[in-house]
Amino acid sequence: MDLEHAIRTRRTHKAYRQEPVDRVTLDELFDLARWAPNHHLTNPWRFRVLGPQALQRLKQAADAVEPGSGRKLDRAPTLVAVTVERAGDPIQDREDLLACGVAAYIVLLAAHARGLAGYWRTPAVLRDPGGRRALGIGDQEEFVGLLHLGHPRQEQAPPDRAPVAEVVEYLD
Repeated sequence: MDLEHAIRTRRTHKAYRQEPVDRVTLDELFDLARWAPNHHLTNPWRFRVLGPQALQRLKQAADAVEPGSGRKLDRAPTLVAVTVERAGDPIQDREDLLACGVAAYIVLLAAHARGLAGYWRTPAVLRDPGGRRALGIGDQEEFVGLLHLGHPRQEQAPPDRAPVAEVVEYLD
């Protein structure tokens, strides 16, 4: 799949088959993610692949924050929590946060190129101390997203996008 096609056809999926993404494929995705541009080569991103016990802890924490919300964590067979390490300098922290977002998108795009589906979520449980504890997210880390990955059960139609003229301004 060429890059332009991958960008135009990647979609958010919420319905997956049951088989998890294998570790070899996950490692390939994370290897690509580390090529995201990052100021001073800080490599600030951290990826946590949730196993059964971690998922159970997170579901319990989610239900404590919002009863019934733990069910949404069962949508995909593979979940990856993405965090960024904070340096304590506001400028570096912003640079690192943006770089981490790019790394997470690389995971989604590379998964799509391999025939997988993805969904980037920011559930409240991972902004909550109980959810952070459930996954061992330290005080020096900021939660960026929870990536749902798996084999899609259906195709997704492309959404409408704003025309380029609405989002681009050429300055003198």
